[in-house]
Amino acid sequence: MGKNRESWATMGVMTSDLRNERRDYSGDNLDEAIAPADPMVMFRRWLDEALAARGTDDPFEPTAMTVSTIRVLPDGTAQPSARVLLLKDIDEEGLVFFTNYDSDKGRDLATNPRASLSFFWPMVARQIRFEGTVQKTPRTVNEEYFASRPHNSQVAAWASEQSRSIAGLEALRQRLAAVDRRFAGQSVPCPQNWGGYRLRPDRAEFWQGQPSRTHDRLVYQRATEGWSLQRLQP
Repeated sequence: MGKNRESWATMGVMTSDLRNERRDYSGDNLDEAIAPADPMVMFRRWLDEALAARGTDDPFEPTAMTVSTIRVLPDGTAQPSARVLLLKDIDEEGLVFFTNYDSDKGRDLATNPRASLSFFWPMVARQIRFEGTVQKTPRTVNEEYFASRPHNSQVAAWASEQSRSIAGLEALRQRLAAVDRRFAGQSVPCPQNWGGYRLRPDRAEFWQGQPSRTHDRLVYQRATEGWSLQRLQP
């Protein structure tokens, strides 16, 4: 172990304290009798309310979501893999996020185009989970969104071979500087291996925290026509 790294024994970790880390939630009850017929209507409403609850200097990020995919290991084992990304669009077909297609998540989705998206908003004691199939967005959509990104983010998309190892921080800085010089004085085009994915949900669950862990849970399931809706036990 390196000299600057602490061992578990010397960190003073009090794992037992976690047993007493808890908070009680509260919120308006969810009523399936008056819930929208379409989960995307419900999600838009909740997202607007979460955005409105965020303060000017609040680090709370309502568009942050955990994107979970399935990675197939060399021995054939299916290994779940999760990471946090930002939601960038919602339309009638589903939810859109952008990434490098050669990243770990991109390779996962090329093998198994199914994923789940999970949002957790502690300030309003709400959680939403989507499960469904994923497809790449059209090139025109990718280029339009890429053009809206800040210049330095565009440069980073070209410089980073996402999820691949690199010798060190200085090597990354050199790659960034080289790309910045390459596109000096001109617009940065969207890389061919960079773009969006749209998750078309088959299942959507809405969770509202309630006292004593008696949380409200409503789940939408895609049906032949429209959606079915039922309440789940906490």
